[in-house]
This record gives sequence, structure tokens and C-alpha cells, in this order.
Amino acid sequence: MTDTIFAKASGGGKTGVAVFRLSGPESHPITRQLVGKQIKFRDPKLVAFRDPATGDLIDRGLAILFQKPASFTGEDVAEFHLHGSRAVEAGLYEALAGLGARPAEAGEFTLRALKNDKLDLAQAEALADLIDSETTLQRMQALGQLDGRLSSLAEGWRTQLLAVMAPLEADIDFPDEGDVPASVASQAGPAISNLKKELTSHILKSGRARMIREGVSIAVIGPPNAGKSSLINALAGSDVAIVSDVAGTTRDIVETRLDLGGVVATLADTAGIRDAGADKIEEEGIRRARGRAAEADIRIAVLDPSSDFVSRETLALLKSGDFLLWSHADLGLAPPDGLAPEGVQILSISSKTDAGLPELAKLLTRAVSDTSSEDTPALTRARHIKAVEDAVAALARAETRIESMPELAAEDARLAVRALGQITGAVGVEDVLGEIFSSFCIGK
Repeated sequence: MTDTIFAKASGGGKTGVAVFRLSGPESHPITRQLVGKQIKFRDPKLVAFRDPATGDLIDRGLAILFQKPASFTGEDVAEFHLHGSRAVEAGLYEALAGLGARPAEAGEFTLRALKNDKLDLAQAEALADLIDSETTLQRMQALGQLDGRLSSLAEGWRTQLLAVMAPLEADIDFPDEGDVPASVASQAGPAISNLKKELTSHILKSGRARMIREGVSIAVIGPPNAGKSSLINALAGSDVAIVSDVAGTTRDIVETRLDLGGVVATLADTAGIRDAGADKIEEEGIRRARGRAAEADIRIAVLDPSSDFVSRETLALLKSGDFLLWSHADLGLAPPDGLAPEGVQILSISSKTDAGLPELAKLLTRAVSDTSSEDTPALTRARHIKAVEDAVAALARAETRIESMPELAAEDARLAVRALGQITGAVGVEDVLGEIFSSFCIGK
């Protein structure tokens, strides 16, 4: 990487102070040309920034230089703290481009840090998650992985496997040597079995970790005028959905986000489900409502006990762990019994008086939150889980081959090592780098 890149590292739009970053071999010479003098490393200086091509003053602010490898990217880096106006940004960018630097691509600073061994791939992903975090649990999860907890765990697994491979390969290479017992391969069996169990345990726990990172989807379903939109507004604490006595008011999906015990929940208000809509637009809304219900992690069915119509289709969409809410509890009507599928939680609520809503919020939080105090590194992405699943599959094959085909068992162990190495980027990840770093902001 011989080019020098630049980007704004702070938020977009007009700000009191904006941070701009350069990385690459010409960062320090470019800075000298902008400010007209030499600056000591890691010594912030208030200087005037001028465009060398015109001599025009761009702004006055702080300049800080970092010398490789002691920088975020592992390259020579410069940071400028200037006033955050669009005019200052445009003037600075014009001067930097004129001095031979180019705009950075999405995630390019972090990618350079990865390639210069300042971060591994799991830590780079954690940095993106930290920037995107919305809740305390998301922030703490990302910080743990940025500190290298998952990386250390994955490398520990690889170390265990490498220790298993040594006796397996010794048995293959020196089968007749007196100092290499014939049973050495079988001694690796318990180690492989124990590691396979540990990996499987982490896969089973990954659902909670991914739920924290990605959030959960909750679909509010039911027939028209059952009180779905009123429930959405009550839970959100604002009028995000239109409430009307006219059937079919909600035609498209309306979403709002909630923080349920540190887990982000996307709450979706859907069109009232009935046999046929009043027109093609409502019928499309009903189709989308059924689709969202099928895809959601949790479904909340809202039914009106004062209505003569009970939506059997709505009830058929519910699964164990979902919720059935009888609305208009303020009217004092007794809801019918025996309609909910097994495992569905039933509540009577009133969006008008808030009856039942605090209990619903607690139950929803409990449904998406883990009450255990376990604090172990987590597999937060599909990529992590796939790598561990591949390792488990390879170890399962190795278990069956140790006694009869130790050479194939050793190859399976090597495949497991390679799979686990993909978590940190130790091996074979070039094909996923573009996908991972495309989700980063430009300044990172």
C-alpha cells in the first residue's frame, strides 16, 4: 500500500469540531506542506492550514502526527481537528487531493490496520459493531470482542487442535518406531471429543449473542380494528401508527424500535388480516402481514373480545413463545378460553388505560433476554458460527477414523484448524473481506 488516503473520521453534517484522518507514507510530508512547518510526533499543535497551490487559509486547528507502527493503521498517520463546516471540509479535501492523497474507501483505514496486524478480523468486525451499537448490551459485547476475547478463544481452540495433530502425525510418520507407541493415535480421541463438545456448546449459545448484535423482529398481527396500532403507539410512547375506526387503515408495515433489556426489537404494525381486502392495495398489505408474521422471531396477536369475529387465521400463525392479547380490557369483557395454541402467553390489555402493558413489556424483555450471568466470548456473526460448525463436522469425522485411518483423521484435524483460523483471519478470508468492510463507514 503505497498511496495515502484521507477521510473525515467524525460524524457527517455541520459540527463544532470535525476530525480528519490521513494514513499512508506521505501523511507527514503532506501535513508539513499544509501547515508550513515540522510537527513533533504525538504533540498536538494549533496551526494554520493553507492550500499550498493557492496560499489560501483553509482553517486553524490542531494537527497530530503518529509514526508507524504505533498508530491505528500501523502506517504513518496524521489527524486534523478543524471546524466542522462543509466549506472547511471542501477546502481541505481539495488541498489534500492536490498533494497526491486520495479519498478512502469504506472501511479502508480498518482494513489497513488488519493487514498491518494491528487488529485481527474478529476485532475489526467488533469495531464495526461498536460504531453501530444502540444498546448497552451491544456496546459491551462489541467492546469485549474488540479487546480480543473471541480471538483468544478461537486461537486457544486452534492450539488444542495443533497439540492433537502432533501425535496423530507422529503415528503416521513413524509407525514402526519404538519410541512412538502404536496407541498414540487413539490417545488423541478424548481430546478431539472434548473439543468437539466445547465447540458445539458455543454454537448452541450463539443465538443469544446474535440476538444482542442483530436485534429481534416482533410482528403485531390480528384482524382489522382489534387495537394493533394503538398497542404499537402505547409501547413506543409516540404516535407512530395511524389509529382509526375505519377497517383497513394500516396497509403497509409500520416499524418502530424498542430497547428490551439491552436487545433492540423492531416492532412491526401490520395490516389487519381478513379473508379479502377492500381493494388490491389492502390485499397486498394482508399478504405482507402474513409474510412478516412468518419471518418474525416473536408474534403478538391482538384480538377484540367484543367482536363476534375470531380470526382463526391469526391464531394459526402463532407459535410457542408468542403472545395473544385480548384488547379493550377497560370494557371489562371476559375473553373466550381455549383458543390459544400451546405455549402461547395470554394477556388482557388496554392501550387506553395501560392495563396489562407493563406486564407485557416485562414478558417481552424476558423473552429476548438471558437471565444467566454467563460471561463468555460469543459467536456473534453467521461467519463465526459457520467456521465452528465446519470445525465440528471435521472433528466428528476424525473421531470415526482415528483407529482405522489415522492419516485421514489427521487431515480432518487440519481442516478443523483451518476452519477455526477463519474466525480471526489467520487463514483463508480474502474472499470475505470485501463483504465485511463494505459495511464500514468511510472514516473507519
